[in-house]
Amino acid sequence: MSSSSPVAGEHPAIRIDRHVGADRGRSLADDVREGFARPLKELPPKHFYDSRGSELFERICEQPEYYPTRAERAILAEQAGAIVARAAASELVELGSGSTAKARLLLDAMSAQGGALRYVAVDVSERMVREAATELVRDYDGLEVHGVVADFERHLRRVPGSRDGRLVALLGGTIGNLLPAARRRLLGEVAGLLGPGDHLLLGTDLVKDRAVIEAAYNDRAGVTAEFNRNILHVVNRGLGGDFRPERFDHVAFFDAEHEWVEMRLRSQDDCTVRLAALDLSIRFAAGEELRTEVSAKFTRERIEEDYAAAGLRLAGWYTDVEGLFAVSLARRAAG
Repeated sequence: MSSSSPVAGEHPAIRIDRHVGADRGRSLADDVREGFARPLKELPPKHFYDSRGSELFERICEQPEYYPTRAERAILAEQAGAIVARAAASELVELGSGSTAKARLLLDAMSAQGGALRYVAVDVSERMVREAATELVRDYDGLEVHGVVADFERHLRRVPGSRDGRLVALLGGTIGNLLPAARRRLLGEVAGLLGPGDHLLLGTDLVKDRAVIEAAYNDRAGVTAEFNRNILHVVNRGLGGDFRPERFDHVAFFDAEHEWVEMRLRSQDDCTVRLAALDLSIRFAAGEELRTEVSAKFTRERIEEDYAAAGLRLAGWYTDVEGLFAVSLARRAAG
């Protein structure tokens, strides 16, 4: 499903393209059919983010144990000017845009350089895209906003064409939610969006002390546990399911071999879940787990290897003072 429409009031500086609609339900159905048939049942983390999931994630970012958001914002607050100057950026394309907090740091730096500005927001939530567009054209004189309601893993080619100086941002450690082959495939697709003068801006969580990492996914207030279980509410609502989320325990641990965190939901007892929309019944044994997220942690060396595999090269490296998180610039490799 694809369409284009103005926001309320038909603001001339805003355009919204919609590439996610009825097919989003089919995506959930496909992911459930495929993921629940695996020996370790799993669902991709993109299904966390209904309106409730998005609210819970905002609360996670406020928890004292959850360092990634604070560390990344600190980097951008300090280095946005240097990043934008190095990239000579006049257009910001944000994949998985969500709220505008990080975009504003970059847009402020771009505004300080002068000239026309354009912001392209790509997100599966139409509400988030429209709200961001309305807020930003109100707050930034002369800003053009092109909202794209899309799943960037599926619709990257629908991102509109660029002007010179495009900065494609994938922040928040989102790239770590993909397994290595999918991660390099996505980076390769992003490389295809970049012209000779364009850059990718990538946020990545770094390998560090295991206790620090695991605490971030097991906050004492239980917000991450509630967020994790919310994916079962998404399945219930989207596919006519009868999951009892309260009968699944939140599990999160650091896998040192793969250098990633896994989040899972563990069934407290034997149960059979019915998904009416798929005419499907799924059995869970007591103690059986459903994997809901992988969150890779990186070293600079691994990032450079992933860039090279995708036809990119490192062009800038920025970390917070504690070395918890990194934001890197990349551009297409010569030749």
